Amino acid sequence: MTAPLARSRRALALPLGVAAVAALALLPGSASARPALPDTSGSASGASAASGSLGAQAADASSMSYVINLRSKHGSSREVEKAVAKAGGTVVIAYKQIGVIVAHSANPDFAKTLRKVRGVASAGATRTAPLSAQADDATDAERTLTAAEARKAAGGAKAGQDELEPLQWDLPAIKADQAHKVSLGSRDVTVGVLDSGVDDTHPDIAPNFDRKASASCLGGVPTQKGDAWRPVAKESDHGMHVAGTIAAAKNGTGVTGVAPGVKVASLKVAEPATGMYYTEAVVCGFLWAADHGVDVTNSSYYTDPWLFNCTTDADQKALVDAVGRATRYAERKGAVNVAAAGNAETDLAQEELVDDSSPDDTTPTKRTIKTADCFDIPSQLPGVVTVSATGAKGLKSSYSNYGKGVVDIAAPGGDSTKYQPPQAPAVNGGILSTLPGNKFGYKSGTSMASPHVAGVAALVKSAHPHASARQVKALLYREADATECTNPYDIDGDGKVDAVCEGGKNKNGFYGVGMADALDAVRK
Repeated sequence: MTAPLARSRRALALPLGVAAVAALALLPGSASARPALPDTSGSASGASAASGSLGAQAADASSMSYVINLRSKHGSSREVEKAVAKAGGTVVIAYKQIGVIVAHSANPDFAKTLRKVRGVASAGATRTAPLSAQADDATDAERTLTAAEARKAAGGAKAGQDELEPLQWDLPAIKADQAHKVSLGSRDVTVGVLDSGVDDTHPDIAPNFDRKASASCLGGVPTQKGDAWRPVAKESDHGMHVAGTIAAAKNGTGVTGVAPGVKVASLKVAEPATGMYYTEAVVCGFLWAADHGVDVTNSSYYTDPWLFNCTTDADQKALVDAVGRATRYAERKGAVNVAAAGNAETDLAQEELVDDSSPDDTTPTKRTIKTADCFDIPSQLPGVVTVSATGAKGLKSSYSNYGKGVVDIAAPGGDSTKYQPPQAPAVNGGILSTLPGNKFGYKSGTSMASPHVAGVAALVKSAHPHASARQVKALLYREADATECTNPYDIDGDGKVDAVCEGGKNKNGFYGVGMADALDAVRK
């Protein structure tokens, strides 16, 4: 992002409906929960897991999870690991590439003790609830794609279109339909989806799935055992929807991704029972992606339990440090990191913001935070591409966060059909994409906008295979379609201004540098 300002709650998509196409299976594909003991086969280069150390699910009920950041990112962690044991902790894994250790301890003074150890830059708890005590905050679906709509769309598909593509108003909004006539993207490019898991058995995902680059990172320890990257039964379908938006295959059926010729990998970082995205899993996801050739990462969430992590708080400072080291490492290894701006319809270009939702794994407490000190991670970390959402009319989505100097670029995320109805033959203002179990459905959110940009970044990388992450970002921004401020912005038509956009045509608080452009990505 371009400035240290925060966005809102996990871009938990505001689902406009979980859709099921007639005649397709109603149950999600088989999935395996992660094992209680960490399996580090194929682990990230430079990472080491403690022999016999317990994963989060098998930890003592009173244990907490911690990250310890070493002063020297490339120095030895041996003395610090000894200090962890002395303080009553257990090392879960050490990411020596970036000098981050994940540990568990039931000692309430564990972090305070570790901060005094020589060689430790920061240490803090990654959550406020014990490892075994967490709660679900998933959002229910509101509308399904009917069998009649699916049949009508398939019947109206033009030559070269997938069956449901007529319902995807978002593709022409970023000229992806035109881009596909030039290029579908390269098989040598992989986009990593840090999310709730991807069902690689789905016919729109299977042709493009990169198993070698996929893993579960739950508890901070990577594992590929038992196809652990898949969502388990009754788990969030969020990651699956994101993956389809990026790279659903152009195969004559289902939907079409923004970059249907590239590969997609699943980095599972959301807890199955809770939907929480904790620091240790997020760090693991970025490092695994970086060390397994991922070219673009997508993060449609914020790192729990804090909406804003304040560097004035010792625990939260450690979380900013750990995730920041991970994103910087991924970019140095060539990955462009893309993230959602959030769904609180809030102007983030303010000196102070009120957060009444944190911590979200125990009892939230209302607090006023200073944006100069407090960060939403990973979206507002340096170098991360921050994405706002637009609806079918090309206006900022009603829920999307905004702010001059905060938002880098815009893309379709969907909106209420009442506010921004799409042109026929599309029937819903949300984004249509893949769901587990061979399903398709609509969702809206900056969660859905971010993968559009990740897909365009993948097309840029495909056209410029030797470009660095920084060069890919520069092309992404340069090729975006400049979009003027929408003023007055009265999205619900009640005669009252709902938000004020600041800035000029080439850079403003609603749209950043403008709308992502897939066509320019493949021809320039």
